[in-house]
Amino acid sequence: MDDTDDLAELSVEQLIGMLREKTGAGVNLSFPGKMLARRIGRKVRPRAMRSVKNLSAGDDDGRSRNLLIEGDNLQALASLYRERGQIDLIVTDPPYNTGNDFRYNDKWDQDPNDPDMGELVGSDDPAKHTKWMRFMYPRLQMMKAMLKQSGVLAICIDHRELFHLGQLMDELFGEENRLAIINWQKSYSPRSDNRHVSTATEYVLVYAKDERLATTGLQPRTEAMNARYRNPDRDPRLWKGENFSGPKAATHQGMVYGIQSPFTGEIMYPPSGKCWRSPRADALEWLKDWGPAYELKQIGDEETRAAIIGKEAFDGRKIPAVMLAEPLESACKKAAVRLAAGRWPIIVFGLDGQGRPGQKKYLENVKQGRVPMTYWADEDQEDPDILDSVSWDHEESGHSQAGVNELTAVVGAGHGFETVKPLNLIKKIIQIWCPPGGTVLDPFAGSGTTGHAVLDLNLKQDATRRFILIELGRPESGDTYAKSLTANRLSRVISGDWASRKHAPLGGGYTFAGLSKQVDAETLLLMERDEMIDTVVASHTGSTRRRGNLIHIPLPAKPYKYLIAKNADEEGIYLVWNGAGETNDLTEDVYEEIVDEAEAAGLAASYHVYSRLSLFVTDDVHWYQIPDRILQDFGVDIRTESFGEA
Repeated sequence: MDDTDDLAELSVEQLIGMLREKTGAGVNLSFPGKMLARRIGRKVRPRAMRSVKNLSAGDDDGRSRNLLIEGDNLQALASLYRERGQIDLIVTDPPYNTGNDFRYNDKWDQDPNDPDMGELVGSDDPAKHTKWMRFMYPRLQMMKAMLKQSGVLAICIDHRELFHLGQLMDELFGEENRLAIINWQKSYSPRSDNRHVSTATEYVLVYAKDERLATTGLQPRTEAMNARYRNPDRDPRLWKGENFSGPKAATHQGMVYGIQSPFTGEIMYPPSGKCWRSPRADALEWLKDWGPAYELKQIGDEETRAAIIGKEAFDGRKIPAVMLAEPLESACKKAAVRLAAGRWPIIVFGLDGQGRPGQKKYLENVKQGRVPMTYWADEDQEDPDILDSVSWDHEESGHSQAGVNELTAVVGAGHGFETVKPLNLIKKIIQIWCPPGGTVLDPFAGSGTTGHAVLDLNLKQDATRRFILIELGRPESGDTYAKSLTANRLSRVISGDWASRKHAPLGGGYTFAGLSKQVDAETLLLMERDEMIDTVVASHTGSTRRRGNLIHIPLPAKPYKYLIAKNADEEGIYLVWNGAGETNDLTEDVYEEIVDEAEAAGLAASYHVYSRLSLFVTDDVHWYQIPDRILQDFGVDIRTESFGEA
């Protein structure tokens, strides 16, 4: 099929991308079936979700906030239309294309709703890379649509598809929105998995939806970091010496100047390619604090400065040095007295006065946290120019075997997972790129490490992050481990009932839901009441856009006829639905029964009512028509019933 076929099925953003490719603007990735992969997202049908109470766990607030979905992640992402544009962080671990770890059905190219799971893609399949990219492309499109404008996607990968995934991400998100390529140490001893080089690392590609709006947070400071701050000069404030030089000499040539030591008389300059951190005027005043007189003086050092800046970049300016304005002998005596007296100036020359210029950094002025650095050897540096590539050793991020051991400790042996992302790695990513009250989505949830990490961080940081996990398992072989493993792990860490031993409970909770029927008008109007309850709850929760505001009411011995849930404002949500072919309208008699139920439940006199028709109007009723309002909340056009993939 020609690439220009069915252009109406593409979004505006996709059309712009295609035009850029056709005009040769920028570098673009090309692979067979790419045009088909672009269109898949617009053809996926959202589905209703059925909650499963005996697989859900935790308290009511946790169940209303967190969600574990069993089903295909492409269909689940379409069904989460109400969460679109609301996700702070997506952290996920897709199949790595290692052979027999993902399936592809060629029918999905035309109909992604085809129920056939497809065939396992083997390592010897000549089209394995193409199939992997066709599998990932629409999912990445959906993930991007789920993010807030300030949102971030962190996606794990190994060397097999690293370059293909990087190109996909650059194309879909833009190279300018790449925040980091994290290189984390998955093992700490040599492995025999390669003839030439032992594979000890994997990667996390981190992209922002809009780099200008994204925030890279600080990690908590450690006691070891704070212990570096002392007061050897009896300064009442704790400090440590910091390098007085910084990068970018070529763009800050006025900050490349000589400084004469009051102790030795030596004229010192920044290292090659660097400049001093502060301008001459500040340095002049700080050096005067040592006692001797100082002045700004031309000393004809342009050649020295040019060598530091780079002769091709040097602009030829004559910049005065900060020089002693009195004989060295008297300057040394004054500086020695000041050194012995303590409480030294901002600029220091080591503990004995014989070192290069350094700068006092006070603990009280340090950010209450630390910014991720290029390598974490010096964890106390807070202000990198860019995040760029980042290396995390196993002591910080954990390693693969630690992830397996953690899972075994929680659920017991025999889970069958040989590679599990360590809890520390996922916690670290969440700490850096998801605010304390944000939402984390994992479309390839696996054993549930992301949910475990959110619950753990919420308890330790008094945070209120929520999670949405999606996992299909391997239903073709009867292994629906969304139930047997993911839910098992989450319920155990919530209660503290680990397989290895009793453990401190993390608290919280989640609702387990399975994808069921496609969402269209005909299907909705044929639903039984219990199916409609789940669909209305999902629809209403998303339409309010307020996190955690919908809590299922525990059913009494005699369930309510209309009341199905309440929100954080203690307002009831009511469903007038008796099944297909019955009267499902809001009438005055129904309204009076709803009022009675609200009073019995102690709820506010403000009623959110879902029904087929409304034959009674009153100011205290917020009415939602079935199926129109539900279709709208699932992103389905009520006129054409086409899905609005972004």
